[in-house]
Amino acid sequence: MSYKLLDSGNEEKLERFGDFTIIRPAPQALWKPQAPKLWKEANATFKRDEPWKGLPKSWNIDFKSLTFKMRPTSFGHLGIFPEHAHHWNWMRTKLKPGAEVLNLFAYSGATTVYLAKLGHRLCHLDASKGMVEWARQNATLNELDDAPIRWIVDDTLKFLKREIKRKKRYDALLLDPPSFGRGSQGQVFKIERDLLPLLDLCRQVVRPKPAFVLLTCHTPGLTPEVLGHLMEETFPRASTECGEMVIPSEKFSLPSGSYARCST
Repeated sequence: MSYKLLDSGNEEKLERFGDFTIIRPAPQALWKPQAPKLWKEANATFKRDEPWKGLPKSWNIDFKSLTFKMRPTSFGHLGIFPEHAHHWNWMRTKLKPGAEVLNLFAYSGATTVYLAKLGHRLCHLDASKGMVEWARQNATLNELDDAPIRWIVDDTLKFLKREIKRKKRYDALLLDPPSFGRGSQGQVFKIERDLLPLLDLCRQVVRPKPAFVLLTCHTPGLTPEVLGHLMEETFPRASTECGEMVIPSEKFSLPSGSYARCST
């Protein structure tokens, strides 16, 4: 079985991840649940500062013709962000065969796996060693052990500065920065302070006419218009569009962050 958003409301969402239905917070879901009976069948509910109950340590699901490892985490994530798949087909149409793509804040690697499966070369970077190992496990699940993927555990800003000095250039780039995070050596990242200089470094590490640059964000207050303005300022010669990411549902689709993306 795959992933599905079953319902949402009362600031929560009910999702199916393979064989398990799970309730997680969704502060934007201010409406009432449309299928209240389904909620009674949930296997688990995530509550902050409480251990998960009703779920195994890990399990696999199918998603968009790929296989991913799910694992309950202390911060409520399970291993994929379904809203990111909103961009997958768009990226596919922008890339030439064998393109080299840099994936920053790449987490457990769903998009890395998707693009690698299409035959592209990836550089997958995350500050968490555990997350990079999780992404490698997802690559293995999809028979990509020998795929041209560079697995990097590093602070994003420091890595980009080194790549610029090495005159390394990528055909495309995507990034999903957190509101707050720490680098591999404890460096502090604050999105309101660091996003603009981060985008400037991204500009210097892609080719003059990149296939695309995709910025996604889940920080409240950083609306599509805000991200769009930042991308237009950083890549003035590219065509930029922005919008709201959503997880589709048979009832109410769920807004799940903002994006801005540009292409040449």
